[in-house]
Amino acid sequence: MATFAKSSFDSAIYATFRPTYPRSLFDFIFRYHERNNSARWNRAVDLGCGTGQATVELTPFKRVTGVDPSSKMIEAAQGTLKNTPTSTGQYEYIQASAENLTFLEDSSVDLVISAQACHWFDWNKIWPEVARVLRKNGSVAFWGYSQLRLTRYPSLTPRINAYVEGTDPLNSIGSYWEQPGRSILDNHLIEVPDANEVVPGAFSDFERVFFTGDYYPSLPSPRSVIMRKKMTWDDLLSYLYTWSALHTFRQHNPTDGQNPLGDVAVRFWKDLKEGAEREDGRAVEGHDEVDIEWPLAVVMATRA
Repeated sequence: MATFAKSSFDSAIYATFRPTYPRSLFDFIFRYHERNNSARWNRAVDLGCGTGQATVELTPFKRVTGVDPSSKMIEAAQGTLKNTPTSTGQYEYIQASAENLTFLEDSSVDLVISAQACHWFDWNKIWPEVARVLRKNGSVAFWGYSQLRLTRYPSLTPRINAYVEGTDPLNSIGSYWEQPGRSILDNHLIEVPDANEVVPGAFSDFERVFFTGDYYPSLPSPRSVIMRKKMTWDDLLSYLYTWSALHTFRQHNPTDGQNPLGDVAVRFWKDLKEGAEREDGRAVEGHDEVDIEWPLAVVMATRA
């Protein structure tokens, strides 16, 4: 994604304030992988690994490789690894595109994952490449989360939608997301094609799982939301600053930061705080905590 390669992008802030993935998600993926008695646990690969947030959770595998096209992301991931006293050489990071895994041999990988990155993939290239590197009975798990929700304040959802999806070029960031990636995320990866449609007969199983709760009742068999985080209101603002669309917004609106009410992210944040204050009947401080959750979709497949 182009935003992550720009000099203005701060990978340290990105790594600090982005939401983390719950252990229950990885346990769910590992259970899927081990459904086949011949499943192996030798090597896993994380495509579009970013700062390595999901990569380091693949602990059952003897060797884990994180792959990302951004040098900034790879540097951040490697830096985190160097600062880990218990690092044993289990993990490595390689700068490369997900569609070109020439450093991997045929049938050499047991699990391929992608966390919040697969909406940028070229599926006519990815599925054949994943089929090539996966061993028989190897697994795939790609996931992405959509817009945040304030658990205790469902009445504020329209305000979130207006900021994230709105078309007001001066007060929303909806027009500044890179497409079609953002739309694919917000549509819960439905546009990701069935692996066998791209590589007929290469996969013995293909599934879609939606951990979206009651937010999107039209999705098939939605499960309870599992991706949650308790943060302070100040940390919520810092998280809003990691959004790629905001970086693009600033480029198109360089004087927005001079607004006496704050920049566009601050104005949105204040609007949410004011809504929470009205519901709670008291002032909300930056150090107060707020519960956030994200609807999450997972695409899974098994190599035939």
